[in-house]
Amino acid sequence: MSTSSLQDSIASHETPGTQFYPPFAISAELEAEADERISHYPVNKRSATLPLLHIVQHRFGYISAAAIDWVAQKLELDSIKVLEVVTFYPGFRQSAPGKFHIRVCRTLSCAMGGSYELMDRLCELTGIDRSESDSHHHPIAVSPCGKFSVEFAECLASCGTAPVCLVNDHFHEGITPEKAAGLLESYRSDA
Repeated sequence: MSTSSLQDSIASHETPGTQFYPPFAISAELEAEADERISHYPVNKRSATLPLLHIVQHRFGYISAAAIDWVAQKLELDSIKVLEVVTFYPGFRQSAPGKFHIRVCRTLSCAMGGSYELMDRLCELTGIDRSESDSHHHPIAVSPCGKFSVEFAECLASCGTAPVCLVNDHFHEGITPEKAAGLLESYRSDA
């Protein structure tokens, strides 16, 4: 599968959040880290698919078509096999999130605690329009300035302190819609 075919098959990479992430580029350091990860799977290199995708997303913010092609080449796979993994796991992003990516839990305890209202309030405060978002193919919505993005997440494992959310990798409990402005303000100072 060629890069242009992949581009047609995955979400748009151009979001306002793109400005906060470097473009995908193959470096000696990236190659060395990938080779080291692959060495853990001497019998079946394909097993390194997830570790390589995690490396790419950590470094570049999301997984582009070029990155999918590179991972496929490293593992001697067809690009479609890597794309299948990327599109199967909701933790892999196919477009650039905001500088501060907010994942709001939407499972039962959090939903009953106000997570849907929290999502609405976060969008209102950041100018995010979620009308083009869906739960699988385009789950991320980005603010016009690119600093914030949101998506719903499945259980974040803190049902007793609902609603909860993750901002990048920082966990926040008991974030009611009334606390949304304070949460955002704590990150705006880092922007």
